[in-house]
Amino acid sequence: MKLAIEARSLLQAEGDVLVVGGYAEENRLAPAVAALDRALKGLLSEVVRTEKFAGKPEQIAYVHTAGRLPAKRVLLVGLGTRREVDAERVRRAAAAALRRARDLGARIVSTALLGDGLAPKVSAQALAEGALLGAYTFDRYKREKNEKAVDELRVVDPKGRQEAAIKDGLRLGELFAGAACFARDLVNEPANRVTPTHLAKVAVEIARDGRLRLKVYDRADCQKLGMGAYLGVAQGSQEPPKFIHLTYTPRGRGRRKIAIIGKGITFDSGGLDLKTADGMRTMKDDMSGAAAVLAIMRSLPALGLPLEVHGLIAATENMPSGTAQRPGDIVCALNGTTIEIGNTDAEGRLTLADALAYAVKEVKPQEIIDLATLTSAIVVALGNLCSGVMWNDKPLADRLLAAAEAAGERMWPLPLIDEYKELLKSDVADLNNVGPRGGGALTAGIFLREFAGSTPWVHLDIAGTAFTEKDLPLGPKGGTGVGVRTLLTYLMEEARRR
Repeated sequence: MKLAIEARSLLQAEGDVLVVGGYAEENRLAPAVAALDRALKGLLSEVVRTEKFAGKPEQIAYVHTAGRLPAKRVLLVGLGTRREVDAERVRRAAAAALRRARDLGARIVSTALLGDGLAPKVSAQALAEGALLGAYTFDRYKREKNEKAVDELRVVDPKGRQEAAIKDGLRLGELFAGAACFARDLVNEPANRVTPTHLAKVAVEIARDGRLRLKVYDRADCQKLGMGAYLGVAQGSQEPPKFIHLTYTPRGRGRRKIAIIGKGITFDSGGLDLKTADGMRTMKDDMSGAAAVLAIMRSLPALGLPLEVHGLIAATENMPSGTAQRPGDIVCALNGTTIEIGNTDAEGRLTLADALAYAVKEVKPQEIIDLATLTSAIVVALGNLCSGVMWNDKPLADRLLAAAEAAGERMWPLPLIDEYKELLKSDVADLNNVGPRGGGALTAGIFLREFAGSTPWVHLDIAGTAFTEKDLPLGPKGGTGVGVRTLLTYLMEEARRR
């Protein structure tokens, strides 16, 4: 979808659909919308009355202009009350409006900036994100594809005085949404296509196109490094493991060095502790953290941030076979910690343990953030619309939670209770990789904390939010790209921080 700016009034806007916002708890249309209604001889207010349009969030009403305006239709989308309007409300309204315009067969859509109280840059970014995320589809493997698509979105700037701010907002919105959709594509691909080797090839393309540094370690390299926890998971699969290390280095000296780690299990059968058939059905999404890391690293050259960012992925499958690790096996992580395998289906924390230990030893970052579809326990705690956040450094967590709120991605803090470490005790090793059922998300976080050491670290458990079984306001069923926009927002804020 092409994004453009037009310096003209709404009355002059062209296209198949013209989108404008409507507010709840107001007895009259906003002045700009009222002017459209007058040009339409009251048609818009009549539709508002007959369809009981109340300005509720994402509520839609539209009318044919019958040649009275250059645009063929005017579409009114609800924003709720004015005091409630924020960037997320604009994203969702834009997504709803673009989907309806697409379904009406529109190719060119013009739109006013939505959200009167927002700065033009903020509104434009939210508008672009919502439009692009809402219009996302994944039909690569369908013979019959939906031919309806919006080709161009034109943002109308009536006074022609906000072009620079709107242009900057559209650029960021397009970049953020494009990154999230890139991650969605990777997650939506089947596991017979997206293997560890495929993720490594994607990393090669990202490094080449963005001039990033890249190291891809194979099994022998990881053995030399001492990644016994990661390789223990990998030993059951015929697919070779790939440990991926991408590095974005700014032109000048980086203000901070940050490591971002993504869980990269390209398919999780559970290993010998086999999942049920239903539990395995969507396990192609167990590399959602890795997809987010690749999307973020791919976006950094365009942002040009003065930060040194390392993207790390320990990619493998978790499969049952004659060579698979067994419950009761003991492995040794890169940092020398021995781990008893209490359950082979708690494999993600094993791969992340070595990725964290590698970051601490080889990268030496000032902070680490990991994203992982780690536990079903987080879904029990927070459902499918909220990610869990755990940490060893509260200021870092606070900044990340603020970024999540700005990006419109729901995240909630959870406590890492020190006494719960007792639940990971082993009679034969330093740690067991599982604890009791209760507090499973927390014991998983405590396990990971052991490998972050003293480095400030935040863990995002995205098991409930990385994949959706139903359409959401900002996208259809499938991969969501969760975490991508939050971390891009976070990195931009870090670049401003002294």
